[in-house]
Amino acid sequence: MLINRYMHYREHPLNIDIDRLGKCYFDIKSKLDFKSDDKSLIDFNAICVNRIPDDENSVTGGNVRGLYWTMPDTTNHEEQRLEKIPEHLYTEICPEFIGTYVEEVYNLINKRFKIGRVRFLMKPPRTCLSWHRDPEMRLHIPIITNQGCKMVIENEAFHMPANGNAYLTDNTKYHNFFNGSEIERVHLVATVLRTNIDEMHLDESWRDEIAYETEHMNCGTDDCCKEC
Repeated sequence: MLINRYMHYREHPLNIDIDRLGKCYFDIKSKLDFKSDDKSLIDFNAICVNRIPDDENSVTGGNVRGLYWTMPDTTNHEEQRLEKIPEHLYTEICPEFIGTYVEEVYNLINKRFKIGRVRFLMKPPRTCLSWHRDPEMRLHIPIITNQGCKMVIENEAFHMPANGNAYLTDNTKYHNFFNGSEIERVHLVATVLRTNIDEMHLDESWRDEIAYETEHMNCGTDDCCKEC
């Protein structure tokens, strides 16, 4: 884990092939429409990667965005939006992603983190989320981005580059995300079922798997280790 000067996020090296993941995104985008809890809003656009087993309704309506709290007016009084999602039940990858690189990435982050929903989230150019907080943290894997795409958590603003790494963000704090560029911003985002960003003492064996796959990625025989 790479710990940096920011209090509210951590960068995790995962060696994800962003080009392959981006190609999968564009392939699935050409077949599926974005989903939202409110079609009149342009700030939130999702493609759901996993679901509650055999429950197609778990990727529709308010289940697409999920519970959050916001302060909508000059009173600064906090209000709840939508209902709580049973994140721990989202254990089945959606059929559209079976056998794709998205499934490989899903399995990787599922091994490394305790996750709930996983979604491709697209933010249109020159748009911003509301100032809000969520019940859980998030894991961001940037795919298409720009220096003008920034997340703000409390008083800290930062950019997450599309470098193959993942960024654990503390969305339990008040935050928003703005896309100040003229392109669509796309991240693969997973809900992380932990409450403290510094309590991430999880299984590290996935690193050995990545190292092995990287070392032997060009071998196509059963006697891989003999030929490398």
